[in-house]
Amino acid sequence: MSAPVAGGRTVVVTGLGVLGAVAAGPEDFAAALREGRSALLAPAPPPDADRPGASWPAFTADLAADDVPDRALDALPGLPPELRALARRTTLRAPVPVRAAVVAALQAWLGAGLDRTAPPPERVGVVVAGSNLTERVTEDSRARAARSPAHLPARYALHHQDTDHVATLSRVLGVRGEGCTVGGASASGNVALVHGARMLAAGAADLCLVVGAMTRLSGLQTRGFLSLGAMAPAHGAPPRPPAPFDLGHRGFHPGQAAGCLVLETAASAHRRGARALAGFAGGTVVLDGNHLADPSVDGEVRAMTGALAQAGVGPADLGWVSAHGTGSPLGDRTEAEALREVFGTDGEGPWVNATKALSGHCLSAAGVVEAVAAVLQLRDGFVHPDPGLDDPVDPGLRLVREEPRRPSGGFVLSNGFGFGGFNTAVVLAHPDT
Repeated sequence: MSAPVAGGRTVVVTGLGVLGAVAAGPEDFAAALREGRSALLAPAPPPDADRPGASWPAFTADLAADDVPDRALDALPGLPPELRALARRTTLRAPVPVRAAVVAALQAWLGAGLDRTAPPPERVGVVVAGSNLTERVTEDSRARAARSPAHLPARYALHHQDTDHVATLSRVLGVRGEGCTVGGASASGNVALVHGARMLAAGAADLCLVVGAMTRLSGLQTRGFLSLGAMAPAHGAPPRPPAPFDLGHRGFHPGQAAGCLVLETAASAHRRGARALAGFAGGTVVLDGNHLADPSVDGEVRAMTGALAQAGVGPADLGWVSAHGTGSPLGDRTEAEALREVFGTDGEGPWVNATKALSGHCLSAAGVVEAVAAVLQLRDGFVHPDPGLDDPVDPGLRLVREEPRRPSGGFVLSNGFGFGGFNTAVVLAHPDT
């Protein structure tokens, strides 16, 4: 199925979850991917857009309504009543991203059959991808407390810490093994997947929930990304946002989603009678020795070739590459050059697509959300289209455009790169490979 990660322990994926602007669950996400259904919008700028600190419109359908995760929890089929009640009670006053993470994790939990049979709680771990996940909570709470200190929630001291995600998930699901948050900027999702797989390979757990936490940007974060030139400005936005790797790209479009993969040792899955949805064949995290936002061809190449080597596969084995593909002009050009160096430009290499063309850039959660997308495409035998890719930055790459394609191999390489020189790649395998 996949190459052993270490110590003879093969790691497989047994559960998937996603809740976001693009989809309300794994099957909805699979349909959106196949159809090329996008959550991206082309907003008009507000009148005060040039004023420092001005509000900025969302570029994706927003999960701003606080009851979205609650409605998703209520609609979750097959959830045991006692677990539903515990989740509702535990998340009653939790921030929206924490509630979204719980819903995505419960989807994956049920999909993996963990409501019926599970390893001992001490053998279950949880890794949450991301750092600075609660700046919006802090910004909103500061505004309320400025009006009156009595408006500061009693649990603010808990909610303003990233570990609130881990603690809430552990309470709802009864996780009593290892848990942590890991950060690597926009590469956090892949860092979390690698960390979870290593936890299993080291024998620290039999099963690990890897959760990509939904980001709700604060006004200050939004202004910072715009000032850096990383986020697409609203001024001059075209009617249809250009896809990553299109020459019309102007920066990333922020997306909102929480995702979850259940990683499990093959032995544990066999004991439980759980079906493997995919294999985790390998993953790498390498640094550039750089503290700035400029990406590196060398670092991206080392991440991709390292992941392929760990998985024991070559370019010909790949059905496609799920690119980091943010829509940033510099980022897209750099990744295109790295892809060219690894796979050539003869038109015979693997297909290349970018899930951010549909979901937007989910930031800390991106790697996990895109891994969910990769497993669904492996399962259903297609490579999703990227609407809006009309004028590619590198015509020599085998970029997927308006129509879905069929993968030619049973493996997918998923890239994730982050500010500060974080370069990551993971390889996922079809369960029959």
